[in-house]
Amino acid sequence: MKIAKPLLLVTTPIGVVAGLYECVKLAGGLVVVMLAMVGVMLAALASVVATIRRESRPAGPAGNAVAATATLATDENASGAPGVKCRSL
Repeated sequence: MKIAKPLLLVTTPIGVVAGLYECVKLAGGLVVVMLAMVGVMLAALASVVATIRRESRPAGPAGNAVAATATLATDENASGAPGVKCRSL
Protein backbone atom coordinates (compact mmCIF):
# COMPACT_ATOMS: atom_id res chain seq x y z
CA MET A 1 0.00 0.00 0.00
CA LYS A 2 2.98 2.30 0.49
CA ILE A 3 3.72 2.26 -3.23
CA ALA A 4 0.19 1.88 -4.62
CA LYS A 5 -1.32 5.09 -3.25
CA PRO A 6 1.35 7.50 -4.57
CA LEU A 7 1.44 5.62 -7.86
CA LEU A 8 -2.32 6.03 -8.31
CA LEU A 9 -2.18 9.68 -7.26
CA VAL A 10 0.39 10.35 -10.00
CA THR A 11 -0.86 8.14 -12.83
CA THR A 12 -4.58 8.98 -12.60
CA PRO A 13 -4.27 12.68 -13.56
CA ILE A 14 -1.78 11.76 -16.28
CA GLY A 15 -4.27 9.23 -17.66
CA VAL A 16 -7.12 11.76 -17.60
CA VAL A 17 -5.03 14.34 -19.47
CA ALA A 18 -3.93 11.71 -22.00
CA GLY A 19 -7.56 10.69 -22.47
CA LEU A 20 -8.59 14.29 -23.09
CA TYR A 21 -5.78 14.67 -25.63
CA GLU A 22 -6.87 11.53 -27.48
CA CYS A 23 -10.46 12.74 -27.40
CA VAL A 24 -9.41 15.99 -29.08
CA LYS A 25 -7.57 14.04 -31.78
CA LEU A 26 -10.41 11.58 -32.36
CA ALA A 27 -13.54 13.73 -32.01
CA GLY A 28 -12.87 17.33 -31.01
CA GLY A 29 -16.41 18.27 -29.98
CA LEU A 30 -16.79 15.36 -27.60
CA VAL A 31 -14.16 16.85 -25.31
CA VAL A 32 -16.92 19.06 -23.91
CA VAL A 33 -18.98 15.98 -23.01
CA MET A 34 -15.96 14.26 -21.49
CA LEU A 35 -15.07 17.34 -19.43
CA ALA A 36 -18.67 17.53 -18.22
CA MET A 37 -18.48 13.88 -17.12
CA VAL A 38 -15.21 14.49 -15.28
CA GLY A 39 -16.77 17.56 -13.63
CA VAL A 40 -19.77 15.55 -12.41
CA MET A 41 -17.45 12.90 -10.98
CA LEU A 42 -15.39 15.58 -9.20
CA ALA A 43 -18.58 17.11 -7.75
CA ALA A 44 -19.68 13.68 -6.49
CA LEU A 45 -16.27 13.10 -4.92
CA ALA A 46 -16.33 16.53 -3.26
CA SER A 47 -19.82 15.80 -1.91
CA VAL A 48 -18.71 12.52 -0.36
CA VAL A 49 -15.61 14.11 1.19
CA ALA A 50 -17.67 17.00 2.61
CA THR A 51 -20.21 14.58 4.11
CA ILE A 52 -17.50 12.46 5.74
CA ARG A 53 -15.79 15.53 7.19
CA ARG A 54 -19.09 16.94 8.47
CA GLU A 55 -20.06 13.65 10.14
CA SER A 56 -16.64 13.13 11.72
CA ARG A 57 -16.63 16.55 13.40
CA PRO A 58 -17.42 16.69 17.11
CA ALA A 59 -21.13 17.24 17.61
CA GLY A 60 -20.84 19.99 20.22
CA PRO A 61 -22.34 20.25 23.72
CA ALA A 62 -25.64 18.49 22.91
CA GLY A 63 -23.91 15.64 21.10
CA ASN A 64 -21.44 15.17 23.93
CA ALA A 65 -24.29 14.81 26.44
CA VAL A 66 -25.89 12.11 24.31
CA ALA A 67 -22.56 10.30 23.97
CA ALA A 68 -22.00 10.47 27.75
CA THR A 69 -25.50 9.07 28.38
CA ALA A 70 -24.85 6.21 25.96
CA THR A 71 -21.57 5.47 27.71
CA LEU A 72 -23.27 5.36 31.11
CA ALA A 73 -25.99 3.07 29.79
CA THR A 74 -23.46 0.60 28.42
CA ASP A 75 -21.33 0.75 31.58
CA GLU A 76 -24.31 -0.40 33.69
CA ASN A 77 -24.77 -3.40 31.45
CA ALA A 78 -22.47 -6.26 32.45
CA SER A 79 -23.52 -8.62 29.66
CA GLY A 80 -22.35 -6.36 26.85
CA ALA A 81 -25.71 -6.37 25.04
CA PRO A 82 -27.07 -2.84 24.59
CA GLY A 83 -30.33 -2.13 26.41
CA VAL A 84 -30.44 -5.48 28.23
CA LYS A 85 -30.04 -5.55 31.97
CA CYS A 86 -29.52 -8.91 33.67
CA ARG A 87 -30.56 -9.13 37.28
CA SER A 88 -30.17 -12.22 39.35
CA LEU A 89 -33.01 -13.15 41.67
